Formats: sequence, C-alpha cells, structure tokens
Amino acid sequence: MTYTHLTTNELTIIAHSFVQKLKAYRVAQMINRCAETVYRVYRYLETGASIADYQDHYMRNKQRCGRKRTQLSLAELTYINDKIAQGWTPDTIIGRAERPISCNRRTLYRMFERGQFGFDVRSR
Repeated sequence: MTYTHLTTNELTIIAHSFVQKLKAYRVAQMINRCAETVYRVYRYLETGASIADYQDHYMRNKQRCGRKRTQLSLAELTYINDKIAQGWTPDTIIGRAERPISCNRRTLYRMFERGQFGFDVRSR
C-alpha cells in the first residue's frame, strides 16, 4: 500500500477545521483520509505552530523518504571501468558474473545514463 502525501489544499482544510473546533475524525471523513493523519496535524497545531511550519517540516521529512541511490564499492567501480575500457557492455559485465556486483543490469544502465562512469551507453 502506498502513502500519498498531504496536499496544500488538504492541509488548509485541516487548519480551518482546527480553528473551527471540528472533530478530527469528521475532517478525516470529509477529505477521505485516515483519522490518525488529521490527528497528527491537530496535535502539531495545538503546540502553537502554524500550518506553514507544519508544511515546512513535512516537506523536509518528505525529501528523506524513498529509495536511496545504489553506491558501488571502489573495487566494483574499478572492475566496471576496466571492462568498459575493453569494450564490454553493461549487459556483458553483469551477465558474465565473473565477479559479484551489488546491482542488477537495469541499475547499471541507469548509472551509465546519469554519466557516473563518463561513458554514454547509447553512443555505442
């Protein structure tokens, strides 16, 4: 199950409802969200913070979520660069399995597309 982050409109509705002293579970029903999500915002607003403060805090936390980029070890990078210098493609490097590499073929292609190895896969 994926979690969709709160939008600015939803936060505005929650903030106005908080000022009007509406019950959090009713607001949750209105915006079609879990009651705990609304309670979390209510508790934050009860500390005296503004909805802008909540949004800033929320966005900082949101930036930290998600998968991190794969980092290859120095030995793996050296091996890949050596094989590329010999004319090997990423498919061949992963497929030969001469040495374990901590990513799959698709991830290796993404690394090439980002220019991480100073070599463009599409130019070959």
